[in-house]
Amino acid sequence: MAKHYGKLAFALGAILLSNQAFAHGHHSHGKPLSEMEQKAANGEFDNKDVKDRNLSDWEGMWQSVYPLLVSGDLDPVFKKKAEQDKSKTAAEYKEYYRKGYATEIDTLGIENGVMEFHTGDKVSSCKYDYAGHKILTYTSGKKGVRYLFECKDASSSAPKYVQFSDHTIAPRKSAHFHIFIGSTSQEALLEEMDNWPTYYPYQLMKEEVVDEMLHH
Repeated sequence: MAKHYGKLAFALGAILLSNQAFAHGHHSHGKPLSEMEQKAANGEFDNKDVKDRNLSDWEGMWQSVYPLLVSGDLDPVFKKKAEQDKSKTAAEYKEYYRKGYATEIDTLGIENGVMEFHTGDKVSSCKYDYAGHKILTYTSGKKGVRYLFECKDASSSAPKYVQFSDHTIAPRKSAHFHIFIGSTSQEALLEEMDNWPTYYPYQLMKEEVVDEMLHH
């Protein structure tokens, strides 16, 4: 049966109109990162500093960057990465991120605990409950935190499990994020290291997304 979250897109339209545009001034995503937050963003932090977060940290309307990779708009980003780290060519970086960014979900809407997934003209949604966080240590020795959420509505076609990773380890509004989604288990998602669809604010033009990535 048709579900009860149909008005979310309209409400998110209001969010877009009322939000301060991210584009006015470089990286104007709230207060600057503290030294500890900057280190955490680089994968260095004490586990004791990791705090729980609410879904409201990711509230808003978000766009996938995968179409920008496919169209070639992100090529300057890969060129810069290759200049900074010559372990991969620009083409090799592009293929690495092609696998990482790959997703069919064009846009995501998040409001009042509800997530709405847009794939073409198909929309699914569910209210998500917080399921804790998990600290991961990568092969590089760097660390990251994933924030886990779960849809408990059996009649929803939305993913049952969702995990966010945005280089932040404590409550703070997200400026962009990587997301992991599936319906098998949280444990299965925690094993996923190769595909991390990435989203930026919907109100950013493609040139602004590229600019953000070049200066991130």
